[in-house]
Amino acid sequence: MPRLSRVKFLVAVFLAFLFVFGGLWPAEAEELEIKGQSYILIEAESGQVVASKEPDKKCYPASITKIMTLVLTLEELAAGNVSLEDKVVTSKTAESMGGSQVYLEAGEERTLHEMLIAIAVGSGNDASVAVAEFIAGSETAFVELMNNKAKELGMENTNFVNSHGLHDDNHYTSAADMARIAMYAISVPKFLEYTSIYEYQFRPDPKPLVLWNTNKLLKWYEGTDGMKTGYTAKSHYNLVATAQRENLRFISVVLGVQERNGHYNESIKLLNYGFNNYKYNLIYDEGAKICEVPVAKGKDETVQLVAAKKVGLAQAKKEAGEITTKIEINKNLQAPLAEKTQMGEIVVLSNGVEVKRVDLLAEKEVPRAGLMQFWWSVCQAILLLA
Repeated sequence: MPRLSRVKFLVAVFLAFLFVFGGLWPAEAEELEIKGQSYILIEAESGQVVASKEPDKKCYPASITKIMTLVLTLEELAAGNVSLEDKVVTSKTAESMGGSQVYLEAGEERTLHEMLIAIAVGSGNDASVAVAEFIAGSETAFVELMNNKAKELGMENTNFVNSHGLHDDNHYTSAADMARIAMYAISVPKFLEYTSIYEYQFRPDPKPLVLWNTNKLLKWYEGTDGMKTGYTAKSHYNLVATAQRENLRFISVVLGVQERNGHYNESIKLLNYGFNNYKYNLIYDEGAKICEVPVAKGKDETVQLVAAKKVGLAQAKKEAGEITTKIEINKNLQAPLAEKTQMGEIVVLSNGVEVKRVDLLAEKEVPRAGLMQFWWSVCQAILLLA
């Protein structure tokens, strides 16, 4: 073979290798083959389903159950009903839990903060029961709260019978339902803070116990900051995961993967599919100043309105349309106004069709004008009319 032809041949082989193994294959040619009983991938802000297979199929959740346990507990924390420094006492029932555990002993006291880490990082069944009893008085009462929350979130194919996920034939969920609770969980204060912890020294010498997060994607996949793994002999391997790159976040759920570590591999495939095929078009950052509006009877005549959260839209790269916005302001704005009062909305449209709304908030407090200021304003208005 002539030297030039040999060089061309080697270059062609090298490029083919890059395309097949280096991830350079065009996104539109990508095929998605995910192992497991069911799966779903959603864009986290809108809930748009990007890919799925039998998303409503009833499956055994195992320890991804603990997502709901964490959500309910952190909601109690956000409401001020509990404190992270509260002491949680382990009962004999909690101590007796088998499976994944942090080896709590009956009568042992731990702060709620430590117990939350034991659940989120160490997947402790014993810690889950202890926290459930602390929040609701009994695990049975806590499970009732879990099922009430599931109904509230529209989880139609879910039924909980415990707070930890050890197998019970009547304890089930679906990929779509877990995506719903995961999407909600992201908005719960401190949830991602706990699920993103990778290592924690739970018990010091003389019997040290270091907890390592069971969600290996925290180290294996860029942008991952939650959520939870699960495994029993009947559920096989489950994983609910979320990752964010720049302004684009996805939630993946894979259930019933039989191969060890397969739930990680399949989740990576799903997340790659999302990031390869979608983009986020950012219009305004959270807190961006959008417009200024007049305020009647206020100490200040106007107030600046800011975006309550980022304004933008995730779109498939090959189907991206024109994004426009319009501003709608509430009528009869008058003082007094508290800071962050909802004053209107930014309407986001794709190809002229409304797809979402974002609140406009008052940037600062506007007290009511004093009597002298009020009369001075009236006089100024009269002079202008004269």
